[in-house]
Amino acid sequence: MPNHKAPAIRDDQWAGTPMAAAGAAFAWLTAGPHPVTVDGRLFDHLPDRDIPVDELRDLLLHKSCPRAVWDQVWSHVIIKSRLRKGTWTVAAVGLALPMLANVSMRLTADYAGDPNDICGEVLRGFLDALSTVDLDQGRIMVRLRWAAYRAGHRALLEAMDGPVPLPPGFRSREPKPPFGHPDLVLARAVEAGVLRPAEAELIGETRLQGVSLSEWAAAYNLSYAQYR
Repeated sequence: MPNHKAPAIRDDQWAGTPMAAAGAAFAWLTAGPHPVTVDGRLFDHLPDRDIPVDELRDLLLHKSCPRAVWDQVWSHVIIKSRLRKGTWTVAAVGLALPMLANVSMRLTADYAGDPNDICGEVLRGFLDALSTVDLDQGRIMVRLRWAAYRAGHRALLEAMDGPVPLPPGFRSREPKPPFGHPDLVLARAVEAGVLRPAEAELIGETRLQGVSLSEWAAAYNLSYAQYR
């Protein structure tokens, strides 16, 4: 029997942020003797039993989980969220919380201001995408991630581009870091239509995070030759 605990959002930087609130709400879904579950028999490569949603998150994050299963599970959860709202929207946020926290952390790593607004926009972008993302196109999680990233990066740019009060009044000055961060460049390219989300994800993982092309292609069940 899994030990149902809150998502691993333990760093003090998240205390009082929307990420901490989302983690607490998700924890309630798996507390007590009757946690919210999904039927693992509906999906490939998952246990043939009812799976509490916190355990489901851990199974999806395991490196052995095929990306095709991600699409199966996310399509199922998103349909429930769209039909039933409430519980299943909280479940969707909880399943995505490691990704959302990572996006927020990367956007605010060098930001000197209050990260709450940016974290909130990351979460808002994700929630907006839950109701609009096309479930037939595949790579659902990649597109949800970029929707969250774009929303957060727009909030970050607005915060950095705002006028800074310098005597005797407001005037322009050089943007604060991280205006040239590679992730923001990729996000701008997606927003401008220069790159598709999957292409930006490929560049980010293979050029910035050190993942080899063969590893990336295998993770997404794609042909390595297609992306050489």
